Amino acid sequence: MKLDKAGLEQLLPHRGDMLLLDEAEVTEPGQSACAVHEVHADAFWVAGHFPGHPIMPGVLVAEAMAQTAAVAALSSADPDKQGKPVFLVGYDKLRFRRPVSVGDHIQLFAELERARRGLYSFCVRAEVSGELVARGELMAAQG
Repeated sequence: MKLDKAGLEQLLPHRGDMLLLDEAEVTEPGQSACAVHEVHADAFWVAGHFPGHPIMPGVLVAEAMAQTAAVAALSSADPDKQGKPVFLVGYDKLRFRRPVSVGDHIQLFAELERARRGLYSFCVRAEVSGELVARGELMAAQG
């Protein structure tokens, strides 16, 4: 299932500048998803992080990976899981390997490791041109 911006807005509660995904594809409903984000020069953080040499804040890269995991979780065929928000609970082993700059095209991946009683554990990663930007383990809860 492919999702454009409108499809993402139907699935996720994020709006405006906080929706960090441009499009996504559910590779296995309820289990895995991949997404993309094009880093534009007019992004809200460019002027202040860092002036003259803007790099995307790591917390926003982490948020984009979390949104990708939420797409995977919310795409489940289970009607009890659809429409309930997915909240980030924490990250383990989150590491950043290189900065993300204006003009970069980030590819984001999330794969479910385990799910139990509304708690999820995902392996997430971000890449630019096939080069690893960040990876970690994400925990989320569905409310």
